Amino acid sequence: MPDSLDAWFSREILAYEDSLVRYLTRTWHHRDDIHDLRQETYVRVYEAAARERPSAPKSFLFATARNLMADRLRRSRVVSIEARADLESLNVHIDEISPEHHAIAHEDLRTLLRAFDQLPPRCRQVVWMRRIEDLSQKEVATRLGIGETVVEKQIAKAMRRFADALFGERGLDLSKERATPKKQFKG
Repeated sequence: MPDSLDAWFSREILAYEDSLVRYLTRTWHHRDDIHDLRQETYVRVYEAAARERPSAPKSFLFATARNLMADRLRRSRVVSIEARADLESLNVHIDEISPEHHAIAHEDLRTLLRAFDQLPPRCRQVVWMRRIEDLSQKEVATRLGIGETVVEKQIAKAMRRFADALFGERGLDLSKERATPKKQFKG
């Protein structure tokens, strides 16, 4: 039985809500619009996914948010110099990334690789098959002879560990999202 649209949306899109809000807050200067932008982004993604689910949900989510902000800037009657700069900053080319951002990205990648290597073998295998080989949750479950809920839990476990590895030292408190306290991942 195919995954319902609501379950897919919750798992593949709502999982990035905090990242989306940070992105919108960092990119859009009108703080009062952040909630509306987030909701409109969700509506656009949901409606598009009802027709055809994107192969890269996270990328699709952020591209939709970027396009929505660009649309809003274009539609505004008076475009300030600040807004014009914002519109141009949405189209960042890879060559324009500063050496500092490049170094930070490489360090983050090394951190994620260390965190990936420290995952339990089954969890590492599930993440590899699901995120690298881009297999569906059902395909991973079938190949490994486990239930789809186990695949879901292993992905969630890995994502928590990745987030702890990347953001734990930067002061983000992810414990509020957990039902029970978990051992802090040290990566």
